[in-house]
Amino acid sequence: MEKKALDEESILKIKQQVVEKLRNIGETILDQINKGENPYLEIPIRHLSNVKFNKEKRILELGSALSKRYYLDVGAVRKFVQTLAVAAISKQLIEEKTHAHLRDIFYMLKKTLPNTNIDLVYEQTESDKAIEDLELITSFSREQLNIGADKRGVVAGEVVIEDNNDIIDWSKMGSGGWSIPSNTEELVFKKVDADFVLVMEKNDLWERLNEDKVWKKLHCIIMGTQGQATRGTRRLLQRLNSEYNLPVYVLTDFDPWGIYIYSVIKFGSINLAHESERLALPQAKFVGLRYDDISRYNLKKHIIKFKDVDFSRLDQISNYDWFKNNKEWQEELNKMKNLAGKVELNALAANGIKFISERYIPEKIKEGEFLD
Repeated sequence: MEKKALDEESILKIKQQVVEKLRNIGETILDQINKGENPYLEIPIRHLSNVKFNKEKRILELGSALSKRYYLDVGAVRKFVQTLAVAAISKQLIEEKTHAHLRDIFYMLKKTLPNTNIDLVYEQTESDKAIEDLELITSFSREQLNIGADKRGVVAGEVVIEDNNDIIDWSKMGSGGWSIPSNTEELVFKKVDADFVLVMEKNDLWERLNEDKVWKKLHCIIMGTQGQATRGTRRLLQRLNSEYNLPVYVLTDFDPWGIYIYSVIKFGSINLAHESERLALPQAKFVGLRYDDISRYNLKKHIIKFKDVDFSRLDQISNYDWFKNNKEWQEELNKMKNLAGKVELNALAANGIKFISERYIPEKIKEGEFLD
């Protein structure tokens, strides 16, 4: 179902809800203390055993299993205090209308506790996990908590957005495109003029398509993930799909790694199963290289032999529930295994530098050659 596009008023409302939730956590802990109870935080279990594939929604979801983290527990007290400390920082960030990076949070928490020689955190992995726990407790994303990470990804198309009071036109960003920030939750769309979104894993391929103005010729948005898509990129994709009903097509190499990138975009990931409702795109379609394309486009001499790690990754993917029970995907993955090799999209350049822009992509889109 198409969702209403977020505007400044709705974004502000969400921020108020986050602050209220954070305040409630503190008040609940205080109430437990006043009652003479052992204060605790109730946290959904983020483990493979508590992650399920929802066949109806076609996304990975976190189950209902919960754990209690008590303050008066030697094994849990550090994590308990770390999580509350992150909650306090997040509340402050939102109220001050500012944002912090994961690394910033680490240094803000790296302080010695009064009257001890114990630091609240020693490594960034501790503060990162505390942030993830806070996501689970509040049901709000890291980005909604005003905490960001590294940015990666680039986009071009006939789209105009407002970002931190700046108006940005994606069609006028030159050869480099617009760099996708880590937090795309607060972007306000002013204009979206496109028929679909084309996502690719490689930056060099994105540059090829941008130079050829594929976004203009095919009336689409082109997005490069530069490897595995970040949360910011995936959220931006999901917003374009849900708020503007734009189909999403994922373009990758014919190899297990490209298919895994597609899998994460479409179904979500185990580590972020609690964020699937905001990040997963079950409507996404695969338009990357397929087995039959090898002969169709004369790519046989460009096959790269598998290494053991490729076979291992292929076996893992083949056993995912969403691929295991899909006849078309099983056929494609079996052909890849029998081929014992992979083919990169870049190999299409052997047919001409603009071949992928002028023939491959237009043919795939026009003929609807998608894998679901």
